[in-house]
Amino acid sequence: MISLPTVLPTHLHRAVAGLSRTAKQFILVAFDLTAIAAALAIALHAPRIPVGSTGLDLLLIGIPLWSVALCWLLGLYRTVVRSAGARGPFAIGAIALITAGLLALTNRVIPQAYVSADVIYRYCFYLLVFAGGGRIVARDLLRRSSPNMHKILVYGAGVAGRRLSDALVSGHWRIVAFVDDDKQMRRATVRGIRVYSPHKIPELVKRLGVRQVLLAMPSLTRRRRREIIEALLPLGVAVRTVPDLTDIVTGAARLEDVKDVNVADVLGRDPVPPVAHLLGACVTGEAVLVTGAGGSIGSELCRQILRLKPRRLVLLEISEHALYQIERELRAIAAADGLHAIEVIGLLGNANHRQRIRQILAAYEVATIYHAAAYKHVPIVESNIIEGVRNNVISTWQVAEAAVACGVSTFVLVSTDKAVNPTNVMGATKRMAEIVLQGLQKHGGSTRFCMVRFGNVLDSSGSVVPLFREQIRAGGPVTVTHPEVTRFFMTIPEAVNLVLQAGSMGEGGDVFVLDMGKAVRIASLARRMIELSGLTVRDDDHPDGDIEICYSGLRPAEKLYEELVIGNSTTGTEHPRILRAVEHALPWSEVKTLLGELTLALERFDCPTVIDILQRAVVEYRAVESHFDLVDRAQGNLEVSLASIASNVTQLAAHRAN
Repeated sequence: MISLPTVLPTHLHRAVAGLSRTAKQFILVAFDLTAIAAALAIALHAPRIPVGSTGLDLLLIGIPLWSVALCWLLGLYRTVVRSAGARGPFAIGAIALITAGLLALTNRVIPQAYVSADVIYRYCFYLLVFAGGGRIVARDLLRRSSPNMHKILVYGAGVAGRRLSDALVSGHWRIVAFVDDDKQMRRATVRGIRVYSPHKIPELVKRLGVRQVLLAMPSLTRRRRREIIEALLPLGVAVRTVPDLTDIVTGAARLEDVKDVNVADVLGRDPVPPVAHLLGACVTGEAVLVTGAGGSIGSELCRQILRLKPRRLVLLEISEHALYQIERELRAIAAADGLHAIEVIGLLGNANHRQRIRQILAAYEVATIYHAAAYKHVPIVESNIIEGVRNNVISTWQVAEAAVACGVSTFVLVSTDKAVNPTNVMGATKRMAEIVLQGLQKHGGSTRFCMVRFGNVLDSSGSVVPLFREQIRAGGPVTVTHPEVTRFFMTIPEAVNLVLQAGSMGEGGDVFVLDMGKAVRIASLARRMIELSGLTVRDDDHPDGDIEICYSGLRPAEKLYEELVIGNSTTGTEHPRILRAVEHALPWSEVKTLLGELTLALERFDCPTVIDILQRAVVEYRAVESHFDLVDRAQGNLEVSLASIASNVTQLAAHRAN
């Protein structure tokens, strides 16, 4: 790449860029006319080149005009110089060939103006220098003086970095430097750009005005990627990356598809290879049902289960749109991976309907159930108690009993860390769902029940990550409930992979807990996401920062810290990131009584009784005071509605009597 100083002022660049396309084309035509005439004049007057003495004026005037006219008709002036790419050299070569052909034709038409082959060769050389070199200089000046040009540094000078350089050459991107961990690459050049040591990055960012760093290392481990990103965060540059090597190999992405850095690269860990015999034990060759198949966890379960080659994969989803999306995606995966023999069956339905579930289990001979259907958004469930309990507790009960009746081998419940010492309805319902399965396991039967408990998953529906990303794009502020609130995080694929393995280890009634690593402060997560975007946090110490972090206060029944186990009693398993929790359970007779009372309370929309039953079943749960205000308000609204209905019925009866 030719290195030129920025000599074209920004205002002149804007003036040129503001011209119409036709005006730009005529400027290019005038430039080529001048270049062709200059190349001809020098070639014809070069020493020791035999040229006829007559017809020179005709050559100098006619040849350029005819050449440009033919090039115009061939569409060679449709390309803008700034983004010409490979078409630019092609246009110059075409002009040279056309002009050389016209010169050769002139020898036949005007014998007095004979032009030798040496003159034609010399002319082509000068034309390539004038027209080609002029285009390159103009393109470089226009790009360098563009107010929208992004100066970027590419981390990784290997194949990915070179391909990335080729892909970005025609856009509003200017690669000013490469860096690479490989010492053998130091002081080398890639596409004319020097490769530096990573230690030089702070200096390069400051000296060259780098605005973005692109990570062109698709095969790098997540741990090394995290180290690199941590080093880049204080520099105030946006950090982006090329897709993962797996996505490139499978065709799910191209190397040129630059994207924002995944937060998992900062918070996540290198995944532990799965234990092979655990991964597909309950899936391969079996008929598998996934409830809530269109949700964040349910959809990833379906993707991974499909690749484990079940005999049949049944999707149960209450949302028509979500079912359509996941079924279409799975069929595309099956077609791409040659999994045509696997039946993918999408069913609309509510997991709360026991008879419907029994018909599905019997009709499709289901052997394994992954129950992911649940309401998981804490504030929403807190404000919609009846529906939250009905979906999270009653649906689990109905599907579980249907599984027992139909002889299903394995039932795996996707649970949550909020089920531990819950302070909100959502957590209490998930813990009661666990108690239901533990009670059924004690009651006996051929079905093996187990539960897998883990914390937040990155980029799931309702996660803070997409919310923060949206707020950053909107210019802020980024809202955090409390400066000290912490949460456990894990990527969706890793969590689902561990769920599949944990489900194979259960002996019956097991509560498995996934190793989530260290808890993350949400405020720190927000700050990192802002810095990854190349922006700065606005606070008291930095009043001129880009985006402010605002603290809105903990929401009703929200916990400051999350826990993964009740007490400290856990044992290891054959997988290093899966633990078995030893926790109390209730006998089935007591659980069944509580479920009967709960069903009646739900039918009456009796929120206080529902809360009371939850507290009796889940001894660790204590509803917060603000929650009772919601209950009282809901109960009051119900009483007003019932009174209004009763009044209307009385008036209607009186009207008919009259």
